[in-house]
Amino acid sequence: MQIEPTQAADPSLIETARRAFGGDAAMARELAGVVGVYSVRILVALLILGVTIWASKRLARLAHKAVDRLPHHHSADETLADFVSALVRYLVIAIGFIAVLQQIGVQATSVLAVLGAASLAVGLALQGTLGNVAAGVMILLLRPYRVGDKVELNGRQGKVVDLDLFNTKVVDFDGLTLYLPNGKVFGEMIVNMSQSGHRRVELVFGVDYEDDLDMALDLLIGCAKADRRVLSNPPPWAKVTSLGDSAVNVTLRCWTDPNDYTDTKFDLTKEIKVTFEAHGLSFPYPHQVAVERSPSLKPVPNPQQTQA
Repeated sequence: MQIEPTQAADPSLIETARRAFGGDAAMARELAGVVGVYSVRILVALLILGVTIWASKRLARLAHKAVDRLPHHHSADETLADFVSALVRYLVIAIGFIAVLQQIGVQATSVLAVLGAASLAVGLALQGTLGNVAAGVMILLLRPYRVGDKVELNGRQGKVVDLDLFNTKVVDFDGLTLYLPNGKVFGEMIVNMSQSGHRRVELVFGVDYEDDLDMALDLLIGCAKADRRVLSNPPPWAKVTSLGDSAVNVTLRCWTDPNDYTDTKFDLTKEIKVTFEAHGLSFPYPHQVAVERSPSLKPVPNPQQTQA
């Protein structure tokens, strides 16, 4: 750090102080003037420091409230509010600190150079961590998923239970707790199963070629409409989708709440099987036919070899 020339540590200032305390009236007046200038600067610097601390807290609270007023609150938004609040607070403190240094005569350029070099060193040492923080900020701002959503991240499915600037905490459907770095999550495909509010159930059944296909399709629609978890909009859909080697494949597509997806799919599978069998529809399956080979014939002996 450099000191302004008008306030440099001059040896004559020490001599002035010595002579002033020695009884020299002129030197005493000069020393009093210097002390007065420094006192005013220090008082102004302290005033700036006090205002900076007050303003940092005030603006941080305002920033927190502004983020809280954003629509669609969620627990993940609290992390965003805390981050924005802390960012505003430290930014105001940094500006005030530079103003204080300028007031007492320290060149801010030197301070900024030192802080820049230190920031570069820290950034290189913690580039992976800072990458996760940057990705966490983008996730909190863009909100591709929230706490409570069912998602697929990095090929793993589960429910988001916590989200901070470094990691996303997911509990998968096997009960395992996964801590996924935000940098890895944000750089890959994110599948949100809860955001749209509904999810499609698709079931495929094979019926015999001799069965009534129209009856099968009507039974599929009826089973879907009878389940209260199946949404009426979009309506259930059933069609013949393919001709297999031993069966005609009919497909049911219907929509349900993402939280009811698994139970709805399995319950409909059971209900459709029972309903098909009650109406005489069969579920053919491939048959293996065993073909018995005839016994191999004994070779006819060669007459010449027999004579020999």
